Formats: sequence, structure tokens, C-alpha cells
Amino acid sequence: MNVLITSASRKVSLVNAFKDALRAEGGGMVVAVDVSALSAALYVADEHCLVPADADPGFIPRILEICKDYEVGLLIPTRDEELPIFAQHRERFADVGVTVMVSSPLTVRTCQDKWLFYEFCRGHGFSMPQLYGADAVDRDIDYPLFAKPRVGKGGRGVFLISSRVEHRRVLQETPYMLIQEFVRAQEYTIDLFADFNGRVISIVPRQRIVVLGGESFVGRTCKNPQLIEEAERLAVTLNLRGHNTLQCFLDGGCVKFIEVNPRFGGGAALGFAAGANSPLFLVRLLKGLTVAPVIGEFKDNYYMLRYTQEMFTDGKKEELYV
Repeated sequence: MNVLITSASRKVSLVNAFKDALRAEGGGMVVAVDVSALSAALYVADEHCLVPADADPGFIPRILEICKDYEVGLLIPTRDEELPIFAQHRERFADVGVTVMVSSPLTVRTCQDKWLFYEFCRGHGFSMPQLYGADAVDRDIDYPLFAKPRVGKGGRGVFLISSRVEHRRVLQETPYMLIQEFVRAQEYTIDLFADFNGRVISIVPRQRIVVLGGESFVGRTCKNPQLIEEAERLAVTLNLRGHNTLQCFLDGGCVKFIEVNPRFGGGAALGFAAGANSPLFLVRLLKGLTVAPVIGEFKDNYYMLRYTQEMFTDGKKEELYV
């Protein structure tokens, strides 16, 4: 079985994780694709191709062509903007024997729209940081508040509101922003893997110690039963599939969910190393093997320290800048 990873970019550790998984299960190759030839992960994969941007009408036909050419059995989308596209077209890939690691269009839409996610959680009994509507500006509020775009990623466009005057200005100038309580509690990321029937296989909470550009660069695993239990309940209720990245606070014994990214996150390697190897789970599932749940079976208090590394390659300018 061969695996295709889209928007490979700098996701070298993810490419290597799938190469290791395939090697452990009898072989296969990883094909990486990206819009830019200056993407390091392309040159770590066994094969690589350049593709149009996901907004291009030729994107899906090109990906289908690559899947056929390289006999791909499993496709891993890694970029938020791609997820709705692959969710919409996953049956086209199934028709040519390709399983796409993506949840349903409804689940993806709910996860990517923070207002819909808030409404979902509120309607199903999950805790979230309190949201403040326009009418709240005249009430007695404990500032600062936290403002974030309804649709966004990686901490882009978020900021603190420190006063009532600033609160009014934000409501007037950026009415599309969501305004919520500023939670003074430890933030966690939870790597959760569910099989293609929605059965949860593994859950690894990790404390975000150092975060750069929305990605965890220093973290440690945390075997907290409350985080694990609530994450499993959310995954089943939300109908998650594959590898997912949940973010939450643990605030005075209450798990307050922030968002769910239904894809691999930048710090997912910590979960792999700690014992919840979801790339290996995926390969085994696609081979028709049984993968038993291993919830809670991972190394506790295990640290990840990420760092940058250089890569050098020869190439003509016209080949690299596309």
C-alpha cells in the first residue's frame, strides 16, 4: 500500500512516520505533494509531485491522477483549506480504491467554523469558554476578553480586549470576531485517533509548554483521565474519523474545549513517540488488520523538544520557483 500526503510543506516528521509504518507492515512508499518545489518534505518522501493550489479547478483531477499513477491506497490531507474539498470528493477517491483520512463534510464544517463548534458543544453538554454577544458590552465584565476570527487557524488574527472602550470599538470595526472569556488555565492539545467506523483507538493529551506560530514546539504528555474521557465523548458525538487535534483548557477541574482540527497537527509526533502511533494504525486498518483500542496506553510525562534543521538541494531556479 502506498500513501499520499498532501500539502507536505515542512511536515518531515509526518512523512517519516508513514515511511516507518509502511516499512514495519511489509513495505510501500510515501508520495508527497505540494504547490511549491521549495517544500522540504517533498525530498524526504519516496516520490513527490507538484500540484495546483487547492482552489484551482484542476486540483482534484491532478490528485486523482497521481493516486492512479502511484497506486495510492491512503490519502492524508494536512491543510485546513483542503479538508472540505476532500470531504466533498472522498467518494470519487473511493471509486479508484483510495481511502481519504477525512471526516464527513458536516463534521469538517462544524470544526472549522468556531461559532458552529460553540453551538454544537453547547447543544451536547460540552464546556467551552463563555462567549459574549454585542449586548454584553454594557454588563459588568471581567476584562481582558479574548477575540478571535470565526474562521481561522494558527492563532492568526487573535488578540486581547482590555477595556470596555476597546470592546465597543471591536464590535463596531470587526463584527465577525468571536469574543470570549480569557481563560487563565493550562492549555492542552489532545491527539485523538478514531478508525473509519468512528471507534476511538487512542487519546494522548499533551501540555503545550512552548507554542510558536500556533504550533507546539515544547510539550509533554499528560495522562489525565478527565481529559481523556471528555475527548472520547466529544469524538464520538462529533463523529470524528482518523487523526484529530483537539484543543482545550483544564480550568478548575472543568474541560473547556476551544476547537478541533480534524487532521494531523504540528506536534503529533509526540503522541507517536509516546505509544499512540496513528500512522501505523492507519496502515494496519487499510490492510484489513484489527487495531484494538489503546486508550490511556502511552508514556506519561514524556517530553518533545522540536527544533529546526537545514536541508540542501541542487536545482535550477526555474525548477524550484513555481
